[in-house]
Amino acid sequence: MTESELYKSLGELTKGKERWEESIPYVASLLASDSVKIQAKALWLLGEMGLAFPLSIKDHVAAVAAFLDCGEPLLRERAVNALGRIGRSCYGSIEPYWAGLFRFAEDKAASVRQAFIWASENIATNTPDPYQDHMPVFSKLLHDADDKVRMEAPEIFRVLGKRWPDFVKPYLEQLRHLAETDPNRVVRIHCLGAIRESD
Repeated sequence: MTESELYKSLGELTKGKERWEESIPYVASLLASDSVKIQAKALWLLGEMGLAFPLSIKDHVAAVAAFLDCGEPLLRERAVNALGRIGRSCYGSIEPYWAGLFRFAEDKAASVRQAFIWASENIATNTPDPYQDHMPVFSKLLHDADDKVRMEAPEIFRVLGKRWPDFVKPYLEQLRHLAETDPNRVVRIHCLGAIRESD
């Protein structure tokens, strides 16, 4: 099967959710592919499969996490995303890697920094407690040089503010300032959303 044919078959599998659980070992085997495109697709799909079937993905979490140290930014991004999705359903499965995810807040690739925030939102949705002492990391990302990172950063405050407003209260003034002054309209809107959830 050529790379394009394999990629197309993975796209079809993405839509065939009834086959996901039985296909996890096969998709995990594709992490050994020589193609970055196939590896990236497999990582993304394993994250979605892990969200749906957290018990069935457990044996493959280490293989996903191995890509956290990859030199290719796309694969780091996808590995971080996948752990976020898996961790949303089963924090225990990704807990050994959780603390290590915070290094991606300073990754040289903006897409990886954005993925770190998104993964954190996923995990914090059902397991917010571990984030209590790490909010300064996200506060710093509110001022990231990259627009997309700044657009995503307020969302972790919104997610946590829903159930744990005390985590967010120390940052409300900062969020208010950005909601009024940030040059990016989406950043301003997302900051307002975070404030509403936490106030």
